[in-house]
Amino acid sequence: MKRMLCCAALVWIMSGCDMGNRVENTKALSNEIKASQIKRVTNTQLIYSADAWGKKIAQIAEKSLTKELEKHPEKAGEVCENLGEIPVIAALEKEYGLKVELLGVDDLKNPKLAAKEREVLAAYLYSAKSKAAASDNLQQLSDTLLVYNAPVPPESPICKSCMTNTETPFAVWRLLFNKKDIIRKLDAKQLKD
Repeated sequence: MKRMLCCAALVWIMSGCDMGNRVENTKALSNEIKASQIKRVTNTQLIYSADAWGKKIAQIAEKSLTKELEKHPEKAGEVCENLGEIPVIAALEKEYGLKVELLGVDDLKNPKLAAKEREVLAAYLYSAKSKAAASDNLQQLSDTLLVYNAPVPPESPICKSCMTNTETPFAVWRLLFNKKDIIRKLDAKQLKD
């Protein structure tokens, strides 16, 4: 009996030796378990989440790009082309698993964009030319992709610095979401019905 108690105590002590490493990994492990949970997400919940995130991300991206343009006005073209090199935008892309782009008039003929996206872009351009207010837009591109578009105000430094080759100040944020990444990031307990 004493021998069994000694062995049990020894096993218990040895299992506690690696506690420091286990404590460090607990947060990462907890986040991974939370992301891997099986969740029941309706299409409405998915759209609602993408729309809410799109609004927030577009605002943050606009502020960070404006600050970057104020810091480096001489590099405006380069900054506007390489949005992923701005630390805040790069962090947003990594956190939400999305692609952030800035579209302009030239993108009306961009073959990489879906026909639906080019139509929405043309509608935004028409609104900009007629000085009408345009609202944000969320479209489903395929079974796996959603695109969120948000027009940039014409008086914004972004329109003036990034889209210099147009007579009408015009730019639109394009946030490309993957549904799988949205579902991974969603907290099942906070989903609204």
